[in-house]
Amino acid sequence: MLKKYTGAQLFFLTCMRVIIGWHFLYEGYVKVTGEGWSSAGYLNAAPGPFAGIFSTLGHSAWMVGGINIIMSWGLTLIGLALILGLFTRTALVGAAVFLFLFYITNPPWIGVQFMAGEGSYMIVNKNLVEFSAALVLLAFPSGQIWGFDRLFVKQ
Repeated sequence: MLKKYTGAQLFFLTCMRVIIGWHFLYEGYVKVTGEGWSSAGYLNAAPGPFAGIFSTLGHSAWMVGGINIIMSWGLTLIGLALILGLFTRTALVGAAVFLFLFYITNPPWIGVQFMAGEGSYMIVNKNLVEFSAALVLLAFPSGQIWGFDRLFVKQ
């Protein structure tokens, strides 16, 4: 049984889901179709307390190959699922896992030097904001109301 939400709540929750989906789909598409993309450089340059783990992964050719496949296709499929509202909860959990890993790979913490990209403000960066948005979306059935998940809901 679905709770009642206002039209504005549903609209903005769905917009947030689709926007996060578009971000994931675009990033995945670029990696799937791009020539020569590899996670190795990013992993090898990762700073912070987990640098050793990520560097070990980045120096292993077979691990990098697996990470590249998981990253490119994971981003693409999560993005597509969020846009369509299909398997939304699973896609949001996947998105949250990816975003958490992106956050700890390049943490914007005091004393950690790395690429301070746009939207990075000591502790909070765009990955943490998007991670939080994915967690908020997990609390609402936006795919069951405006999405293909509706086909699987008992009325």
